Amino acid sequence: MPEEKTAAEKKSLKLEILEKMSQLVTTGFGIVAALAWNDLIKKFFERLFPRPEDNLLAMFGYAVLITVLIVGATFMLGRWVEGAKNQLSEAKKYQGDTPPDTQS
Repeated sequence: MPEEKTAAEKKSLKLEILEKMSQLVTTGFGIVAALAWNDLIKKFFERLFPRPEDNLLAMFGYAVLITVLIVGATFMLGRWVEGAKNQLSEAKKYQGDTPPDTQS
């Protein structure tokens, strides 16, 4: 006999679905924005470097620069998220208890 879900479990499931849908929509908008910027940057390089061989070298340099920046930003974001998780974990650990630095 299947177990019925409690109201809290149903709310939790709805919240999880809402969070995932929000992430997907945000990612979709990010991709659209990235493609628009990509087109603009391509046109910029075509005008700045009219000869195809100059354009290729400049675009390669741009790709390397952007890759380095994105890897760095991703690394920093990962560290910030990890720090936030640690703080949340510490806060949950002491929830209801007096934190160690305020004990007399």
